Amino acid sequence: MLKPDDRILLFMEGAFEQGTGKMGIGILRYGRHPIAAIVDSRCAGQDIDGLSGAPRPSDAPPPVVASLAEAMQFQPTVFVLGIAPPGGKIPLDWFEVIDEAVGQGLSIVNGLHDRLAPRYPALADGQWIWDVREEPTGITTATGAARLLPCKRVLTIGTDMSIGKMTAGLELDLALRQAGVKSAFAATGQTGMVICGRGVPLDAVRLDFAPGAIEKEVCELGADHDVVVVEGQGSLLNPASSATLPLIRGAMPTHFVLCHRASMTHLPRHPWVKVPPLTEVVKLYQDLAETCGCFARPELLGVCLDTRGLSDEVAHAALAALEAELGVPATDPVRFGCSSLLVAVQ
Repeated sequence: MLKPDDRILLFMEGAFEQGTGKMGIGILRYGRHPIAAIVDSRCAGQDIDGLSGAPRPSDAPPPVVASLAEAMQFQPTVFVLGIAPPGGKIPLDWFEVIDEAVGQGLSIVNGLHDRLAPRYPALADGQWIWDVREEPTGITTATGAARLLPCKRVLTIGTDMSIGKMTAGLELDLALRQAGVKSAFAATGQTGMVICGRGVPLDAVRLDFAPGAIEKEVCELGADHDVVVVEGQGSLLNPASSATLPLIRGAMPTHFVLCHRASMTHLPRHPWVKVPPLTEVVKLYQDLAETCGCFARPELLGVCLDTRGLSDEVAHAALAALEAELGVPATDPVRFGCSSLLVAVQ
């Protein structure tokens, strides 16, 4: 849908205060299109790099403005709903602004569960609605075909949902490509799909076909790449998550990258769930993937740790402790990059 010359308007009203801006922040950090402006009336005039922690080194920071009307002076062409709240519903008070954006001739990227295309049956020439969370066509049940691919398949796994699996995958894919490795990123969520322009919206796929949808995407990418980095979803530890098994069965991963947050001992949204020792978490994922020897056992490639809020000294100490505990490289991919993980996967 997105064309190379499209200019994105990120609508993120209230997202920075509420911590729901994962979609917009991911596009800010990794998106391949220029950001014309960000709309958030509560943060208008503030520096976006400071708000998001996601600077775009190749671009000047886009302005944060109070309204769609103010944003239009920066000539956007695509209006992107920049939030990923729990439940994935469009806030009711957003529909009036979306209607206004469509009336202004903007195309719409919607990563939430509510479909917008039926709301706008008549669009101008060249105008479009991309409801990202729609089940792909032509999918079938999985067959285990990915196990036959010659490429390495690296799946990011985590101790919780929203723990940095997409970020770790994108950073690892970028580091591999910069090192000259033919790597591809298999997006499995709305943010990754908007960044890459393709993928599988896993939480919109019927359960019986979810492994097959992942298998199809991984096999297509694996046909001409040496490494496929598969974006993880959910967590085996989270009672709200059901996405991990379809990813494991569809991708047939050769390697795992474990994602965790420094000092997280319990799940923030389910504080009654205690995080087990990470050695046990890794073994759980490996045992499930192997299933009593029916399938190959993935190797642990490394750990990606979210060290936000820690000083460099404390962060490096935490990473060193993880390396000693698990016997693999550990890094914060945003702060320190993924070069330490490359040796094992090349």
